[in-house]
Amino acid sequence: MHAQSHVAISADGIPIHYTVRGNGAIALVFVHGWCCDQRYWDQQVEHFAPHYTVVSLDIAGHGASGRDRTQWTGAACGQDIVAVVEQLRLEQGVLIGHAMGGRWIVEAARRLPAIVIGLVSVDTWVDVGQTQTPAQVAEFLAPFRANFVEATRTYVRSMFVPTSDPTLVEQVAVAMSAAPPPMGIGMLEDARGSGRQLQEGLQQVTVPKIAINARPTNREAAHRHGIEVMQMSGVGHFVMLEEPQAFNRLLDEAVQKCLHARVP
Repeated sequence: MHAQSHVAISADGIPIHYTVRGNGAIALVFVHGWCCDQRYWDQQVEHFAPHYTVVSLDIAGHGASGRDRTQWTGAACGQDIVAVVEQLRLEQGVLIGHAMGGRWIVEAARRLPAIVIGLVSVDTWVDVGQTQTPAQVAEFLAPFRANFVEATRTYVRSMFVPTSDPTLVEQVAVAMSAAPPPMGIGMLEDARGSGRQLQEGLQQVTVPKIAINARPTNREAAHRHGIEVMQMSGVGHFVMLEEPQAFNRLLDEAVQKCLHARVP
């Protein structure tokens, strides 16, 4: 299916590259995670484009988008998504975010209440009741500050399971470790320290919120924040790459739940 590439300008002036396929009445907006890009969704885009308008984008600092941002916050990343949605004049859409993208879609949904009809996070809302102290955040970040490339590769490898394809593991680890260190560290610091902001956003956004998780999930915390959990097993963090067909089936089910909950 023919893809059209475009550029939107985020609130702080950063150019955001995005791609559109399909022309369905409902839009699915795919948001990658930390140190990734829109290509991580290729197998989902191909699957859903015949039935929906499918949008994939590169958050600032990633892929083909601009890198001149000085504050790498979740709020700014949410504005990247808003810029794309508003430029396309989408009327109704489901935001889908992997990993840190699951935080960013909450920020976007808070700003797009008339458009967003559902949120789907992918292996990210696993314990939404958790918060971290500044000391805990600093301890986590120390290896990244010392050697970003090696720390990132070690971190990424730990996200897979023993049965993961070793070639895929190394491809992802090497690609993600090539991200600009100031961006990567800044985003980690913001995400690790913004647990309460995520909780507030989840409470504020009242559309269906569905988590497709590979990691064990704190279901009681998810329930408190209005999240329905769909669990995958035997797969690592990058579920859309490791088991694309199984993931696509769950994502299709999640999207249908969002559609059925729409207010006429």
